[in-house]
This record gives sequence, C-alpha cells and structure tokens, in this order.
Amino acid sequence: MIVAKGLRYTHPGTPAGTGPALDGAEFFVPPGALLCLCGVNGSGKSTLLQLLAGLLRAEGGTLDVAGHHCPGAEAALRRHAALVLQDADMQMLGATVAEDLLLTAPPAHTPQGAAALAAAREAAGRFGLAAHWDSPVHTLSYGQKRKLCLAAALLAAPGLLLLDEPFSGLDHPAALELRGILARNRASGLTQVVSVHELEPVVDMADLMLVLDGGRQVLFGPPATVLDRVRAHGIRPPCSWTARREIVPYE
Repeated sequence: MIVAKGLRYTHPGTPAGTGPALDGAEFFVPPGALLCLCGVNGSGKSTLLQLLAGLLRAEGGTLDVAGHHCPGAEAALRRHAALVLQDADMQMLGATVAEDLLLTAPPAHTPQGAAALAAAREAAGRFGLAAHWDSPVHTLSYGQKRKLCLAAALLAAPGLLLLDEPFSGLDHPAALELRGILARNRASGLTQVVSVHELEPVVDMADLMLVLDGGRQVLFGPPATVLDRVRAHGIRPPCSWTARREIVPYE
C-alpha cells in the first residue's frame, strides 16, 4: 500500500525562482495494484519514483509505503522497493550476466549461496538470458540489458516494483513479453508503479493513473475517469479511447 500526502521535493542546485521538481503529490495505491505514472519529460515522474524507492528524502509532505513512514524510513524503504532505471547501462554492475544476477548472493559454497545460484539461473531462463549466462553485459542487446535489470530487481523479491519508462525503445515482441511479466507480477500480488510516455502498452493493465505536469499532480484515478483530460497535459490518449471511448488490450 502506498499513501502519499503533499509530497514535495526540490533537487539541490535548483536555480532560485524555479519551482520544486515535485510539489504536492497526494495519492493512494492499494496493495497489489498497478499504477500508471505518466507525464511529459520534466514533469516529475523520475523524482517521484526516486522518492518511492527511498533514494530521496521528501522536503515536505509524508509518504507511507507498506508501513515504512517517510521522511525517516528511507533506508527500510530501499530494502522494500526495487527501482529499474530507463538506462540499463546505469544500473548493471556485474561484468557478466551471471555476475550481475549474483552480486548480492551469499558465498557459493554455502547452502544459501547454492539456492541463490539456482534462483539466478531460473531467472536467467525465465527472461531469455540463459544462453548469455557467461556473456559480458556490454555484448547484450538493448532489450536484453533491460531484461537483465528487471530480472535482478525481481530476484530481490521486492514488495514494490518501480519501472522508469520500461517500454521505451522496445520492439513489439519485447513489449508483449514485458506485459507478460507485469501480468505475472500482478497475479502474485506485487504492487507496481510503471512510468510511461505512451499509454497504449500499459493502460489496459492499470488500476490507477497518476498524471504529473510541471511537478504537480494534475490527474489521479482509474483510467476511465482520467483519459478524457490527459491531452491537455501533453499525453496522447490510446487510439481506442479516442475512437470509441474504450480501453482495449495491447496486442
């Protein structure tokens, strides 16, 4: 469960006279729900994701994520949430796929290490990376790098998954594969926040939408209550909504 009340954050070094990166966000996300977070570049999406991940400390307002009350519990929140960045190269730390998936694993000779290795190999297979187990990460394709980061995040068994523009740059088959992962996460009860520019790939899966514009929350609610008003904030509604006021699955 996520409860945000009046969240505000200004990045250090922000020029005088410039408003906060996020100002007054207030929303509620039930456990196991998928929140579609949208807005144009610079609207505050990444700042909000970093607050939800415990990477930033709010200068105003409060945030409660599964009982972690912030400001004050950012360290616990970092252990609870997993953030997958848009730029995979900024997130991969291991030299190979295996090393990246096993970065936080116990020593291999221990029972815990053996279990971690088995889980990592299973994740590599599930994400189509088994054949690249020993491959240097720089040899992976763009989509494979994104899958590696997502696999590593899910290996940590987070209570909250935060995805920053996960569909950006993906071809259609890769987008469908990602949708399948989101659907399985949802079926398992994992709470997810998915940041997007384009609504089509995810809006039919979303329980709620939150729209940011210029650092301020301008719309929040179930997609069917929000979509008529998103165009005013630089967001294109799904074609099915424009044509027939329907939300149809992305295929």
